[in-house]
Amino acid sequence: MDVILLIKAAIMGIVEGLTEFLPISSTGHLILAGSLLNFVGEKAKVFEIAVQTGAMFAVVWEYRERLANTVRGITHEPQAQRFALNVLIAFIPAVVLGLAFGKYIKAHLFHPVPVALAFIVGGFIILWVEARHKRLYGAMDMQGGRKARIETVDDMKPVDALKIGLLQCLAMIPGTSRSGATIIGGVVLGMSRKAAAEFSFYLGIPTLMGAGAYSVLKQRDALDWADVPMFAVGLVFAFFSALLCIRWLIRYVSSHDFKIFAYYRIVFGLVVLATWWTGTVVWAD
Repeated sequence: MDVILLIKAAIMGIVEGLTEFLPISSTGHLILAGSLLNFVGEKAKVFEIAVQTGAMFAVVWEYRERLANTVRGITHEPQAQRFALNVLIAFIPAVVLGLAFGKYIKAHLFHPVPVALAFIVGGFIILWVEARHKRLYGAMDMQGGRKARIETVDDMKPVDALKIGLLQCLAMIPGTSRSGATIIGGVVLGMSRKAAAEFSFYLGIPTLMGAGAYSVLKQRDALDWADVPMFAVGLVFAFFSALLCIRWLIRYVSSHDFKIFAYYRIVFGLVVLATWWTGTVVWAD
């Protein structure tokens, strides 16, 4: 058993769990962390996708009561049926576009420099959205004085779910952030910050678990039983770090905007570009 490899897997799991639900791109951070740790190659790419499942198990655990009620009521309760339908509708665009363009994106964009550029662009988009929100609603948004068009996930209509699903597809570009696209996009579409965050959590369950299972199945010839401890360690560390992040984020969005994440994205992206340009850090592909 390679102890160093297991330590790298644990670090990658923590990075995944702490970044998956924040608008800062978990995939981008995994690519950069993997480059610094020299955790690269085809097997590492499968790990980076599969480890996201650990973070999704944290969502399942945190919202287990809501998910269990949905399963129990799927055949006869309109609220449960509407919720399940919305998640399904939002999930479909990622499946279609992922199958169509996933291979091309992995080949050309899963590299540090494109990730850094996406970090910076995404940061400026968040700042623009927050400036727009402040201009429209002012302090009411953070003080509970604004009534959002969609206060909870149960207020969503199928067309709202479809729009969120299309926005999620932007996250196919590493560094964009799935959570950022769905949460920030949801706020623009009229969702409360809490509703946008929670729907992003729910949508991640089929999206990321499906992507992880598909990636492992597709690359199964490159894997063997000796890789099981590495994947297990990554999943466990991703689960616990994601659980902490979910609980923190729900409290945070009730009284804060997302500008701090925008500044982080811009600064981090510039640091990566500067170190690449000067050769201070050799970013491995």
